[in-house]
Amino acid sequence: FHAVAVRGGQFFERFATLDVREVVAWCRTLDASAVGIDAPCCWSRIGRARLCERALSDTGIHCFATPSQEVAEHHPFYSWMLNGADLFRRITSHYRLFDGRHSISSPVCFETFPHAVDCALAGTILSATHKRSGRRRLLREAGLSIDSLSNIDMVDAALCAHTAHHLLAGTVQTYGDAAEGVIVVPRV
Repeated sequence: FHAVAVRGGQFFERFATLDVREVVAWCRTLDASAVGIDAPCCWSRIGRARLCERALSDTGIHCFATPSQEVAEHHPFYSWMLNGADLFRRITSHYRLFDGRHSISSPVCFETFPHAVDCALAGTILSATHKRSGRRRLLREAGLSIDSLSNIDMVDAALCAHTAHHLLAGTVQTYGDAAEGVIVVPRV
């Protein structure tokens, strides 16, 4: 797990661990108001792409389709989704899962997707081919000092944290529904 904290729209702190409980404890220690997570918050109810994933695809942003939990448990590729599900399961005892309603009360956690955040910040559909340099540039343009973010996982965590800042400000676009999950991206 890679995590970045933003306060007042500025980079504040970073954290990395293999232990989901440590991520939750770190968020609570920082008294985070909003936690953006780059993983599905819900499993597919129909075994194919969730409504939020189909809605993103309709805009030209493609992402992995989230399977049912049963399918995920039997395929090694989905281990990252299982880790994300464990994080959502543990963090929602302290942070309410955002359901897409525009009334935000913190503390809240939500699903986001760095590639979609990247596209939203750029105002156009981007190729993920140049994500290392492009995402850094977009974060700098948003006013974040990111020199200490050493790898793409930390940069993606910063995009999630920047989206949390937008969620609290009420400047987000949402895709999906409460039944299968809502993906949140900045509206700029």
